[in-house]
Amino acid sequence: MNMTLSKLIGIFVLIALAEGARAELKWEQTSVELHPTFSDKQAVAHFKYENVGKTPVHFESVHASCGCTTAQTQKDEVLPGEKGEITATFNIGGRTGTQVKTVSVETDDPDPAHATTQLTLKTVIPQLLELQPMFVIWRSGEEPKPKVITAKANKDAGITKLNVVSSAPDFTTKVDPGSSPNEFRISVQPKDTGKPTYTTLTIKPNSPAGAPAVNIAARVMPPAPSPGSAPPVRAQFPATIQHEAAPATTMPPAAAASASPNQ
Repeated sequence: MNMTLSKLIGIFVLIALAEGARAELKWEQTSVELHPTFSDKQAVAHFKYENVGKTPVHFESVHASCGCTTAQTQKDEVLPGEKGEITATFNIGGRTGTQVKTVSVETDDPDPAHATTQLTLKTVIPQLLELQPMFVIWRSGEEPKPKVITAKANKDAGITKLNVVSSAPDFTTKVDPGSSPNEFRISVQPKDTGKPTYTTLTIKPNSPAGAPAVNIAARVMPPAPSPGSAPPVRAQFPATIQHEAAPATTMPPAAAASASPNQ
């Protein structure tokens, strides 16, 4: 009985020593929300940590959830009592609205509950222009009258002018003030609707500096097939894929005899 008790006490002591000696990263926060300005190209979050354990912590992997986000550590090993941070950088590009990205951090902590940590970066990107509609179309042969796209600018952007450029010379554009503050009317007109054509309209505001352009589409549709008309015949091309010949089937002698025409 005394021997068993001594073993149990020894086991408890070892467990206590192991718990006291293990490494542990303590994070100030695992979720960050950022609000970049119109001219910002990136949103950068700083996730700070401290090793509150008794042994060093080693980072095994740090990777972001998508290619638009990168994550970087200051060091590969964190000694007891040391502090540091992981920097997550989100490339905004032409994105707007709320974007949520994650960074997975894996360490050599033997406790699975602490070995993996997920960091969350939430970026709320202001919308510079609200466009309605996002594209305009004309039917084949329709009268080539102008169609209007309404652009509502963010009141905090300070936009006083829009520059609209068509990628194709078959369309003309004109910008006029709208019926309310921070509003513009973009008139788009095709020169001819007798043939199908397409253009990309690039809308560039004059403020803020470095603000990205917005692209929308305009199109003249091809003529609809007349009722009862035969569908277009597609050209047939000889197949270029060569198929292997099927292996010959060997018939059993009895079956071959029964299939003989001499019987």
